[in-house]
Amino acid sequence: MYTHMIDTVRSGKQREMTSIMKRRQFVKAGLAGAAAASTATITAPVIAQDVRKWKLVTAWPKNLPGPGVAAQMLADRITALSGGRIEVKLYAAGELVPGPGVFDAVSEGTAELYHAVPAYWGSKSKGILLFGSQPFGLRADEQFGWLAHGGGQTLYDEMYGRFGIKPFLCGNSGPQWAGWFRDEIKSVEDLKGMKYRTTGLASEMATKLGMAAESMSGPAMFQAMQTGALDAGEFIGPWSDSALGFYQVAKNYYWPGVGEPSSAEECGVNSKVFEELPEDLKQAVTFACDSLYNPVWTEYTTKHAQALQALVNDHGVQVRQLPDDVMQAMGAAAVEVIDELRQDDDELVKRITESFVAYRDLVGGYMSYADNGQMNARAKLLSY
Repeated sequence: MYTHMIDTVRSGKQREMTSIMKRRQFVKAGLAGAAAASTATITAPVIAQDVRKWKLVTAWPKNLPGPGVAAQMLADRITALSGGRIEVKLYAAGELVPGPGVFDAVSEGTAELYHAVPAYWGSKSKGILLFGSQPFGLRADEQFGWLAHGGGQTLYDEMYGRFGIKPFLCGNSGPQWAGWFRDEIKSVEDLKGMKYRTTGLASEMATKLGMAAESMSGPAMFQAMQTGALDAGEFIGPWSDSALGFYQVAKNYYWPGVGEPSSAEECGVNSKVFEELPEDLKQAVTFACDSLYNPVWTEYTTKHAQALQALVNDHGVQVRQLPDDVMQAMGAAAVEVIDELRQDDDELVKRITESFVAYRDLVGGYMSYADNGQMNARAKLLSY
């Protein structure tokens, strides 16, 4: 009986210990669940807050062949290279701000970044214009070479820093065309009084030739030529120009576009926003811009060549070369434009100009033997 009582007591204690252990496990499980829930509650907003939502405003209609396509590529590449930590949403010209207002929008913080061309910002400083294109100036590869290896980027940063913007080149249209003319050009006299759309330093060169130069968007240029408000105009090249339908209002398509031997596209980022980024995201934005330069340029080259064939074969466009006296007059006017920049009151504009001229002379001397020699030799070989 005594043994039975001991067994009974032991059994009761075991049941009590089992009950206690179960309660402890329940409490631990509850605490673990609460901790997990608390972590989830805290962590989710922190991750969401770490994603930066950037507005990219552009000077172009959405997906316009050439610059509109390149702008979307820029938005997508920054988003991808940042691992989604920067989400870039593109706003075409007029959706958030007018195309000509994107520089100010980023400078003032209305948007985080823009996609446009330096040729649009001459009213800010004449020195800015050299970073986009120059009459009888740099080719697309030379333009990038000046900034990357000839000291141009430091000057680019200094100039745009005045306006609270960190600038990057992110593409190039390659050689632009002299443009679309209602009437055939036979001499330099035909240019006098002509109403002509162009931008940047090319407009100053045109003015010196007696032309009435006007800056406007591509769609506005089409309307102005359609109504007769313009006699002629240049926009970019065959790919973009054909998409805007210029061949419908003029059939004479002139080359070479010495006013813009290339036209660099740029990304401007609000300086404060850029400086607040951690180092890896600064590198992501920088690499997104740099890595797009060559793909954008080579796409332009390929699509321009294809579009020119269609313009001639399908739309009856007459491809014409500028007369020699016109080229000579443009060259003389270009020298005046650069001399005026050298004498500008702004010391920074002078330094930018001297840097550009030095680099152009350096690579220009080499290209006479290298690329020019190869291109001229290839042109003589009509076919294999």
